[in-house]
Amino acid sequence: MTLRKILTVFGLSAFGLLFCYPLLWLVGASFKPNQEVLSTIGLFPSEFVWDAYARGWKGVGKTSFGTFFANTFLLVVPVVALTALSSTIVAYGFARFRFPLKGLLFTLMISTLMLPDAVIMIPRYILFKNFHWLNTYLPFYVPALLAANAFFIFLLVQFLRGIPRDLDEAAVIDGCNSFGILVRVLAPLMVPAIISTCLFQFIWTWNEFFNALIYINSVTKFPVSLGLRLVLDTEGAVNWNQIMAMSVVTIIPCVVIFFMAQKYFVEGVSTTGLKG
Repeated sequence: MTLRKILTVFGLSAFGLLFCYPLLWLVGASFKPNQEVLSTIGLFPSEFVWDAYARGWKGVGKTSFGTFFANTFLLVVPVVALTALSSTIVAYGFARFRFPLKGLLFTLMISTLMLPDAVIMIPRYILFKNFHWLNTYLPFYVPALLAANAFFIFLLVQFLRGIPRDLDEAAVIDGCNSFGILVRVLAPLMVPAIISTCLFQFIWTWNEFFNALIYINSVTKFPVSLGLRLVLDTEGAVNWNQIMAMSVVTIIPCVVIFFMAQKYFVEGVSTTGLKG
């Protein structure tokens, strides 16, 4: 290795550790005494506190973080599955079929990405209220089922445009219909893009706070994001080490799933960006 490469590797490693520092501090803070959490920036506590995780898991009142995590999975898993299914079907329609006003409809769909969330927040709330969907997870399930997120459709359309149409024609010759082409031919090739879609939606929904705060008003249905905030609101003297401990537990599923799907995520995003 040349000196230049050694310096480059060393510099990038140091830069990476700098970005990892907040995460390492969070883990260290979960073992610090409560009065030391916000008074020092060091990674290691002067005295290890081992029961912050056990006490923090008890949650608020009769609602533990076990309930918050169960609610979060009940919210996230269907949303991810419905998003992947609906977005794949809609993207397949835009990428492979010809129909009237296709270009206009695709343009209108992409233009929704430029709408600020504040513009549609109140009309959406009124709509869901009239449907009697408040304090349920339907405001999250139904938009996912109807492919309401144009970003995922665009991502999958771009990926599909990179798959040769010759495969479709060969499948038609073998007797496949349109649904068979999608399921048997295109879907296996779309795995990287679909996993990227699932990963994005999983992290976004797992970290969902604002919409969950608007639509869910029962503590027993709160996800972990609202559960963490609830602990801050109800405690007279905040136990910061317990908050940090539960924050560490909260981010573990996102970190684990990201590293498990990292290969497909990088492949899906890079391939989608190159095809057009």
